[in-house]
Amino acid sequence: MRAKVVYFALAAVLVVYFVLVGSRGVMLIRQGTAITVTFGVAVLVLPFIGAWFLYQTTKFARDANRLAKELEAEGGLPVDDLARTPGGRIDRDAADAVFARRKAEAEAAPDDWRTWFRLAVAYHDARDTPRARKAMQRAIALHDGKPVRA
Repeated sequence: MRAKVVYFALAAVLVVYFVLVGSRGVMLIRQGTAITVTFGVAVLVLPFIGAWFLYQTTKFARDANRLAKELEAEGGLPVDDLARTPGGRIDRDAADAVFARRKAEAEAAPDDWRTWFRLAVAYHDARDTPRARKAMQRAIALHDGKPVRA
């Protein structure tokens, strides 16, 4: 719950920032000179890129949570029973052992979104965020019946 509150607070701050940057872009365009119009257009592009990125990130989190709820209802959500360091981080050796098992499961059933979801969790536990995101994107695409990128 705390993570959601922080996420939405940061998203709200970003939206305010986008509005402020956009208003500066409009002010530059209203100046009417070639340089200020060019800068104004360039400045206006930034809020659109930021808004697109915020939308994509929010959609990804919503979709991943939807899959997690469905997998939990089925009783297939991975249990977090990994050994931890005294600082609370997941022990790397324990994460690697689970990762090997999850990878083999995903290779054995490449069209099952559940195995890709669990593999994404294993990547995350092994601190490989880019691959965790790609595995989760694959799980979402498989679940929703969309084409899966290789």
